[in-house]
Amino acid sequence: MKQLEALTISIGVLGAVDTWFTAVVLPLPVWVTFIAWASFVIVGGGTQGWIRSVACNLTGILIASITLFFISLLPESALIAAILVGLGSAAMVQASKLAPIPVIPAIVWGFASLVGTTFATGMPVTTQVFIGHPTLVAAAAMIVGATFGLLAEMWANAMTGKSAPSAVTAS
Repeated sequence: MKQLEALTISIGVLGAVDTWFTAVVLPLPVWVTFIAWASFVIVGGGTQGWIRSVACNLTGILIASITLFFISLLPESALIAAILVGLGSAAMVQASKLAPIPVIPAIVWGFASLVGTTFATGMPVTTQVFIGHPTLVAAAAMIVGATFGLLAEMWANAMTGKSAPSAVTAS
């Protein structure tokens, strides 16, 4: 079987499983799991891609948490928020200098996923709730999404007889 057909099957089936899983078993934003899944593919796939993707995504979530925390401390102002997001954006670029998190877009996807999760849940990062805290929800969704990416890649490779990660490009 060709890689593209194998990916079609594995991604199609596991995309449905991911959607069901996040709707029924573990309530996470499915759009964040799909972003993490794409991040896994973009950073190269395989075990190392899973590690890199999750590390980058969680770094973005951490930077977004800090940014949103400071925004909540200061008077409500679009200008102040914009400046703090600019500083957070600069921090994401600087963070990419670290060996385990070299992929700036994957860091940005983590940042954006947390911001979106706070708005989707209506819970700020300053909430006192542990279960359901937007930072933890976004982080869990990123890990679940990267895991679905790894599973899809492994399944596709098994269908084609490949052993090396190759979900980034279909051959």
